[in-house]
Amino acid sequence: MVKQVEQRDRVVIRFAGDSGDGMQLTGDRFTQETATFGNDLSTLPSFPAEIRAPAGTLPGVSSFQLHFADHDIFTPGDAPDVLVAMNPAALKANINDVPRGATIIVDTHDFTGRALQKVGYASNPLTDDSLSSFQVHAADLTEITTRALESFGLSRKEAARAKNMFALGLVSWMFHRPAQGTIDFLKSKFASRPDIAAANVAAFHAGWNYGETTEAFAVSYEVRPAALPAGTYRNITGNIALSYGLIAAAQRAGLPLFLGAYPITPASDILHELARHKRFGVRTFQAEDEIAGIGAALGASFGGALGVTTTSGPGIALKSETIGLAVTLELPLLICDIQRAGPSTGMPTKPEQSDLMLAMHGRHGEAPVPIVAARSPGDCFHAAVEAVRIALTYRTPVFLLSDGYLANGSEPWAVPGVSELPDLHVDFATEPNHFDGDAASFWPYLRDPDTLARPWAVPGTPGLEHRIGGIEKADGSGNISYDPANHELMVRTRAAKVAGIARSIPALDVDDPADADGRTADVLVVGWGSTFGAITAGVRRVRKRGMRIAQAHLRHLNPLPANTGEMLRSYRRVVVPELNLGQLAGMLRADFLVDAVTYNKVRGQPFRAEELENVFESLICDAAEDAHV
Repeated sequence: MVKQVEQRDRVVIRFAGDSGDGMQLTGDRFTQETATFGNDLSTLPSFPAEIRAPAGTLPGVSSFQLHFADHDIFTPGDAPDVLVAMNPAALKANINDVPRGATIIVDTHDFTGRALQKVGYASNPLTDDSLSSFQVHAADLTEITTRALESFGLSRKEAARAKNMFALGLVSWMFHRPAQGTIDFLKSKFASRPDIAAANVAAFHAGWNYGETTEAFAVSYEVRPAALPAGTYRNITGNIALSYGLIAAAQRAGLPLFLGAYPITPASDILHELARHKRFGVRTFQAEDEIAGIGAALGASFGGALGVTTTSGPGIALKSETIGLAVTLELPLLICDIQRAGPSTGMPTKPEQSDLMLAMHGRHGEAPVPIVAARSPGDCFHAAVEAVRIALTYRTPVFLLSDGYLANGSEPWAVPGVSELPDLHVDFATEPNHFDGDAASFWPYLRDPDTLARPWAVPGTPGLEHRIGGIEKADGSGNISYDPANHELMVRTRAAKVAGIARSIPALDVDDPADADGRTADVLVVGWGSTFGAITAGVRRVRKRGMRIAQAHLRHLNPLPANTGEMLRSYRRVVVPELNLGQLAGMLRADFLVDAVTYNKVRGQPFRAEELENVFESLICDAAEDAHV
């Protein structure tokens, strides 16, 4: 049968099923092959917080969305063009996101009366015409898979587990994805069980052949590779990129890297990844709790290593006292907060941007800490390098903010050359630095006049003995001091050191293309962190319709770039979209007296480009009306 092949410039696919159906693996394999093919891509994994969520229930649905295109894209897509639903729960949980006319591939195996009733279906949606506005391909994928694997001697249950590979083979055929990488992956993954490996490969081929031969699929689709800048690329998640950034920064600094961490979603993958790289001088310590993790990391920094701790919001709350200790000790320390929906346990597998105020002020006393935020999965690498630069240069703990959306999402990442990375070499103190007549001693709080950083002395260096601890130190000598004037001097000096970081960071860059008459926009969109993709896509859509809008995205949140206030005051309207209730907007209002408009969402889901497009359009119209009043 000769089948029609249609060209598409972009496609959004969502795989959905029970958390035990292998949807994350299926989506990841499709993503890897798509990256190999050369498309630009963005992904959004979504899964329950439970290790094995109740089967067949709405809370137990796991999904993986992939947006791939022949041009540069910034989000995992607003809505799926193709939904693969492996059971009634997966269909019910996702159908409201699917636009009319989209393709739905359904495994009918579990569409029994009991399963339908469990998720609230009064009748079978596959037979009651409720899906008539979609292109529905319903087939018993589980049964077809088990029949295809009858010769492998597997139990029916074992054979049925390969249905995700059948679905992957079918969708890979639909979109002309490479297959060899997946076949090699399966052989490697199940190397200790050759029969299971062979069965999964056979299931993948069966799905591919099903698409090729059945009359139900008369059309397949091609999405050509994207024209990306020259370079070496790999597909990367935010947590892996952040891990690589830490390793690269430690190598450029010539320091051993020590991670003290307690496992917590969605930060645990950083611990897992760093544990694999001992050959680069990385040491990982899985502590008994969050407090021990940061305590060990701070101890490593005192000992002359690059100390790092990773966690999410609940862990930051536990680490706050030790962060304050790091502030007063003035030692480099990296605190990686991979944010998730809160408060308390909240929704552990869902993203949110609600820890900004916690990072800014979540300590007792005056304890300012620099804050750096990543904006995309690949950018987590560069944000990590920048956070390490600040920590080492200014001898201070630094917050690095990511979130679950960046941590688990992926995109093509251009691997940088070593020459593109900054030189982070550290000069440790080796000699006494204070002289009183003929007597020489080491004063741990004599500061660099440019950075206000104190010297970093490795314990055991002869003649450089000094005190550490949480009690206030005397300026210069580091002796314990209860003097009120000295305390105020030290507090203000530490604050001035953090504020002075603004001199070493780039000015806020505003993307505001002028029109033919040289006029700039009336509305400025300011974002931070993972909202970058949706904001950029929304701004693109508005500009495509001939409307003017400016965009700026903050990497450094404390201190803010020196020109931030000037830029904000240059526009009639400033809008700040955030996945919280307006934390950055509150900071901008307080610091610069700018009436920033907020657009907020706390649903455990990222913004969609379409919703931001509507917000931006409305503000542009309001600003235009004000200009004519």
